[in-house]
Amino acid sequence: MSDVLLQLAATISARRSATADSSYTRQLLDAGPARCAKKLGEEAIETVIAGTSEGDEQLKAEAADLIYHLLVLLESRGVALNDVLAVLDKRQGVSGLKEKAERSKG
Repeated sequence: MSDVLLQLAATISARRSATADSSYTRQLLDAGPARCAKKLGEEAIETVIAGTSEGDEQLKAEAADLIYHLLVLLESRGVALNDVLAVLDKRQGVSGLKEKAERSKG
């Protein structure tokens, strides 16, 4: 599963060298992190709506859009997906409540 995410992240990174008139990803990256974050927020809202009031197929589509836009935001900030995956890996086996409490202390 993470192979698909890693491949998508690599494709998004490669789009930096595409022409803006041929690549939506390039247009987002050129607009900068603030625009990428705004678009991620819009997709998050659409995912919430799909999750609460639409069918499974719409939820799947919106979730895919959300993940794509998260990866674009990470690329726009120069944050590697592998670094995010490492954080998730570190959290494996740790209670979500405990992990949240630890973050609150720091």
